[in-house]
Amino acid sequence: MHTKTIAHDGSYDQPPPDDRPTSATVSLVAGVAAGIGAMGAVLALAGIDSPLRAPFTLFFLLMAPAGALAVVLGRMDPLGRAVAAGAGALAVDLLVAQTMLALHLWSLRGGVLAVAALSGALLLVGAVRRRARRAPGSRAD
Repeated sequence: MHTKTIAHDGSYDQPPPDDRPTSATVSLVAGVAAGIGAMGAVLALAGIDSPLRAPFTLFFLLMAPAGALAVVLGRMDPLGRAVAAGAGALAVDLLVAQTMLALHLWSLRGGVLAVAALSGALLLVGAVRRRARRAPGSRAD
């Protein structure tokens, strides 16, 4: 709670404005990001030629594993979680590319599918861990 104090010039010291985003704003941005990522995956998998195909697919390839890793790393502080998720997303993408190249299986569609599958698996792990933590009678970590 911030109390009003009188400044040297006789005016009241006002509390700082609350610049934090609202939950509606965060939800809107998350929805737009999910839509862009999904559109990138659809454009890549369907082979549709569009000027938006490359940036939207790149967005999907970076944000799908980053979002999944952020869910798995849910107990970290936000900045550390963002940095770790971003670095992990790059590692996932490089691991997929290197594995597919080593096995002579490289294709754009295959890469997008592999990243989507790994991201889905990470989300599943996060959901299972969260559910186990909430289960009655379970011990806290």
